[in-house]
Amino acid sequence: MDWQDTKRFVAHLDLDTFFVSVERLKNSQFVGKPLIVGGLSDRGVVAACSYETRKFGVHSAMPMKLALRLCPHAIVVRGDSDSYSYYSRLVTDVVADTVPVMEKASIDEFYVDLTGVDRFFGCSQFMIELKNRIRKESGLPISYALASNKLISKVATDDAKPDGRKEIEHGLEKSYLAPLKIERMPGIGQKTSALLQQMGVRTIKVLSEIPVLMMQNLLGKNGIDLSRKANGIDPTPIVPYSEQKSIGTEETFQQDTIDLKFLNSEIIRMTEKIAFQLRQSGKLTGCIMVKLRYSNFDTVSKQMVISYTASDAVLIQKAKELFAKLYEKRMLVRLIGVRLSHLVQGAQQIRLFEDTEESVRLYQAMDAMRNRFGDEVIKRAISAPIPPTK
Repeated sequence: MDWQDTKRFVAHLDLDTFFVSVERLKNSQFVGKPLIVGGLSDRGVVAACSYETRKFGVHSAMPMKLALRLCPHAIVVRGDSDSYSYYSRLVTDVVADTVPVMEKASIDEFYVDLTGVDRFFGCSQFMIELKNRIRKESGLPISYALASNKLISKVATDDAKPDGRKEIEHGLEKSYLAPLKIERMPGIGQKTSALLQQMGVRTIKVLSEIPVLMMQNLLGKNGIDLSRKANGIDPTPIVPYSEQKSIGTEETFQQDTIDLKFLNSEIIRMTEKIAFQLRQSGKLTGCIMVKLRYSNFDTVSKQMVISYTASDAVLIQKAKELFAKLYEKRMLVRLIGVRLSHLVQGAQQIRLFEDTEESVRLYQAMDAMRNRFGDEVIKRAISAPIPPTK
């Protein structure tokens, strides 16, 4: 058989209500009860919520005050980013140790490529055993869907929840999508959804029948992509996960310096800069490194594995801690650098249990200004340029 003719088998795995599930592992009294993970004050924000609260209209990113008005009997617990990061890494290790190719889509989502496994073992049985192994080794419920591509497997996983599995056979991709609402299609946000509904397009079936040229005229390149997806076509490959992917910056000074105030301000400035780039790429980091080069060209570095985050405040604190441990020689410094690695896709949901609604809006407003006017337009006062002293 020609390898090019081989059927693709792609599975999408999603840890069900991940934060909630971890909290229930830590405290079995929460099992079966309405549970909200988030800030404990009325000004806090919902980071995650159990299925028991969702039927009352509670959802993530909702102000805590409103959530408790909708579901007053809900139990609220403050999130624990260390625990969530630990279990994310634990499940990642189980999946990576089991499958041929894995993509870590976020802290609680994975894609696996099982193409070719069907010849030797059977993809269905393989996934059942993987699901059981994850449950056994982590204690966490996980849902998955097996299909011919990433799009179908991701959409179908939602139908498999909670703690279930689903398979979409080859050739049935288009018919599976047809009756679903257009909002179920990845890539269709609120604006696109509103535009399509104004045209009377409410199901993926109707979307699939719109001529490609019309979709292109309406939405540009995104229209072509949506037309392809509406017909169940998605050639997107699995991107193998690697903790070596990183983002960083470093600065060689015009004049070697021992000025601690200046060096700390540079650490803050650089960390702010790459944290913004991290958020712009929709990623979280699980490891931070600080690099230091002395005037005699001796180069040293330290790194720290941290809870997944993209928060300026958290990353700046960790960078300063690393610099304080690293700077021992009290010699003139020639270069400093900051690098973030162990990157995974993920929004700032993991920070919502630490931030108030006001601080979340502040961060969003600051990033919006940076998007429009450049990443240097707004920064912490302490990171403003300070002329170094010798």
